Amino acid sequence: MEIPGMGFTGLFKDTEGNIMGIIEITMLLITRVFNAPPEEVWKVWTEADAVKQWFGPQNFTAPVVKIDLRVGGTSLYCMRSPDGEDFWSTGIYKEIVPPERIVSTDSFADAKGNVVPAAHYGMEGNWPLELLVTVTFQEDGGKTRFTLQHEGFPDRKNRVLAEAGWNESLDKLARYLEQRSEQ
Repeated sequence: MEIPGMGFTGLFKDTEGNIMGIIEITMLLITRVFNAPPEEVWKVWTEADAVKQWFGPQNFTAPVVKIDLRVGGTSLYCMRSPDGEDFWSTGIYKEIVPPERIVSTDSFADAKGNVVPAAHYGMEGNWPLELLVTVTFQEDGGKTRFTLQHEGFPDRKNRVLAEAGWNESLDKLARYLEQRSEQ
């Protein structure tokens, strides 16, 4: 069973304890407070040259970032692993409210921005071709309460892997914001 928009599959037992289904959280939700105002966090999230400085898990780089920040516009990101393997992703911007909110799709891609199945990169699981990412930037006493919601993972295992990657990336973003404030 799937509950639309919530990222659950369900485990239910009847009154005799027989398993009727399994609940699994497959939606990722991360909240961080960054020591910078929302306009600054928005800027380093939406400007390609800034994104190249922090995007990707620890020890990954982002040699290519293209952002056409408008509703219907696209993004194309390349994450390069420490051993030189490239992982491309693309998305379409669905909603943009500067400097408060961005909603976009997220898909595995090739270097030209064509959507490819997750299996192209050796990913296991029954991945949809498109996931949904919602990020918000909320003012909080001169800082930014940032929330990332990533929906559509095929299972808990893949959500947990993505959560680790996003958290490492957001750690890099926090360090990048700190460096910028010292300049």
